[in-house]
Amino acid sequence: MTVHELQQEIIRLKKEKDICILAHSYQTREITEIADLTGDSFQLSVQAQKARQSTVIMCGVRFMAETVKLLSPEKKVLLANPTAGCPMAEQMDKDMITAVKQKYPDYTVVAYINTTTELKTVCDVCVTSSSAVKIVKALPNKNILFIPDCNLGGYVGKQVPEKNIKLLQGGCPIHARITEREALNAKAAHPNALLLVHPECTEGVVKHADFVGSTSAIMKFAEQSDAEEFIIGTEIAIGQHLSYTCPDKRFYSLSKELICPNMKATSLSDVYHAVCGDGGEVIELDAEVAAKARVCIDRMIELG
Repeated sequence: MTVHELQQEIIRLKKEKDICILAHSYQTREITEIADLTGDSFQLSVQAQKARQSTVIMCGVRFMAETVKLLSPEKKVLLANPTAGCPMAEQMDKDMITAVKQKYPDYTVVAYINTTTELKTVCDVCVTSSSAVKIVKALPNKNILFIPDCNLGGYVGKQVPEKNIKLLQGGCPIHARITEREALNAKAAHPNALLLVHPECTEGVVKHADFVGSTSAIMKFAEQSDAEEFIIGTEIAIGQHLSYTCPDKRFYSLSKELICPNMKATSLSDVYHAVCGDGGEVIELDAEVAAKARVCIDRMIELG
């Protein structure tokens, strides 16, 4: 089958089998085209709750599929490619953070959504890159332990200087590898372009940005801006998607290294086999673990 024929067959089968396909914005164009919902990880989880379909297929990484299952336990949730993990989500575990909490018992533990379900069970509240500043500001405790991304945590700390934020060494290896020199070189190569970056980038990169925000916020800014040229400081797929939605504008990647291999692990063929029923992995969560993990997500929804 051609790509188009495979897409049409997936669309036919998902309707026939009552399946909702979620695609993170970092997925390839051929996958986002057949998805029912596209967006950031938590945004997709919330939208999945409202979806009428009984089965959900996540085209993204494992923690995203787990979050969908946490918020929609009654639905059957599949991860299209079982090998798609997240290095940041897997950097810290429950035992490690439990030990850190014992050293800092008066700290509120704020967990980026990019964490495992098990780790969330020992955290007080979750945040997304778009809600982190608002939620940390709203917390009554001055002392905050922010995990796992020290770059996002550092960015939040600058926006909320009244808080005492403790960071651990962790984060997204893809965003963190981009250097300040690359940011300066990109701005020099495209002097008329605005630099839009994700707060998972290092402080050296962020300080040169014209806009800092989540994936969805970056896309919205570019779509609504009167500017005609943009340097995109997040996964390379975002600039590619924007070039379709805004063909009259120019988009340049901050670095050719901004490619997430875990996000790119999912192929259109994986989605096809998941829809057919002979592929993907069904996400199962222990009821007690899920209940504990859900607490910090509910707190995020309350504050965010």
